[in-house]
Amino acid sequence: MRAPSFKTTHDLSDARFGLSGLLFALAALACMQGIGPLVARVGTRAVLRVALTVMPVLLAGLAVAPGPWWYLGGAAVLGGVHGATDAAMNASAVAVEREAGRPILNSCHAAWSVSAVIASLSTAALAHYGVSLTVHLVAAGVVLLVAGLITVRRLPDNGRAETEPDSPVSVRSGWSRPLILLGLTATALMICEGAALGWGGIFLHEVRDASVSLAAVGITAYTGGQTLGRLVGDRLSGRGGGNRLFRLGAVVAAAGFSVAVLAPHAGVAAAGFALAGLGSSVLVPLTFSAVGRLPGASTAALVSRLTTFTYTGILLGPALIGWVAGQIGLAATMTVVIPLLLLVVLVPRPGKDG
Repeated sequence: MRAPSFKTTHDLSDARFGLSGLLFALAALACMQGIGPLVARVGTRAVLRVALTVMPVLLAGLAVAPGPWWYLGGAAVLGGVHGATDAAMNASAVAVEREAGRPILNSCHAAWSVSAVIASLSTAALAHYGVSLTVHLVAAGVVLLVAGLITVRRLPDNGRAETEPDSPVSVRSGWSRPLILLGLTATALMICEGAALGWGGIFLHEVRDASVSLAAVGITAYTGGQTLGRLVGDRLSGRGGGNRLFRLGAVVAAAGFSVAVLAPHAGVAAAGFALAGLGSSVLVPLTFSAVGRLPGASTAALVSRLTTFTYTGILLGPALIGWVAGQIGLAATMTVVIPLLLLVVLVPRPGKDG
């Protein structure tokens, strides 16, 4: 949301600003590949302790970087640390879920959704009142640093090799056919999410003639549906089984997208995005849970492999949708999401229905 401030502060051209995002994503993907062996040696808590200390400093550093090339370098380093954090954090959650014997992944992702909404609203408010980028990010860095130091003491210390003695921990471990299938599922899901979050507002405004405010409401509705679904997802998964909930969620998401992209009225389409968010809310967390049940590698290795696929979807999704829309139109492109969501239901998942 403060992207314009970054461009202005560091005098970045469109090409350089785009490069910063690409460097962030590529560094994240690269660092994920080594997180499995690292966690197996030192545990998730040690990795997260370093990451939660370094990331706030890097975030503040982006605001005070002395020039565009320093900014690009800082974005790459921040991307690498962020990728390692994401993989270690999900690996820890998957390990806790396995030890607890009950679903928790949806609640973890719900916390992320809530924090994203809070961050978005607070950033909008600070920008509205003219708070400078430097003051904003330095203050945020201090708050996040203190919060991280407090939180890390309560984090579980799991993921070490001695706690999973039968799991290989090399950089090459974990690449199995079931993991690749689940990974491609995750990539497809992130492309669908990119369609909603990256292009949904544009679709409502340009194709359905919604006002800018109504278009924003539609995307907020999608995010709100996701948050609500994740808050109750673990309870539903525990009652009916994770695989059954996954199939139901994918069908509901497909139905929501059908309403969102096929309904001629902008208000009805916005409601469709809310339904799509509700259905899709459980899909990525349940995919992480499914990967955690695969044999042949440590939890951290398996989760880092899956995170590679999710980041690939995040990176390629919006650009791919934009390219296809340039060929066949945005309305037709958005309809492709519907069969894609139905297709993921057919991917085999480990376990019976738990």
